Amino acid sequence: MTANGSEGATGTEHADSDEADDVRVWLVERTYGDDELNIIILVYATEDGRRYHRRERALTSFSGPVRETKAGLCVPPEALGSVDDPDTQARYAEEASRMAARHEPDDTV
Repeated sequence: MTANGSEGATGTEHADSDEADDVRVWLVERTYGDDELNIIILVYATEDGRRYHRRERALTSFSGPVRETKAGLCVPPEALGSVDDPDTQARYAEEASRMAARHEPDDTV
């Protein structure tokens, strides 16, 4: 969850964006939504834990190879939110660094 309690940055990767400006983020958290909509929340963060990208997906979209969860993504800077809580920053940094060391960005996790 976000450090500031907000919904967070959401969206999809932008194929039209300039890839040189995109920021690499790594999967740091996968949780279920609190409601009955069968939503899974994926949180990706930068390796320093200071910025994050959030995606929500229906549980049913996880079947088959079409909607695999990737270890890392490249997203435009405007699709990132700030992590204000120092404990959350540290946790995200640790997990993002671990994922980066163990996986290629396109690995399915």
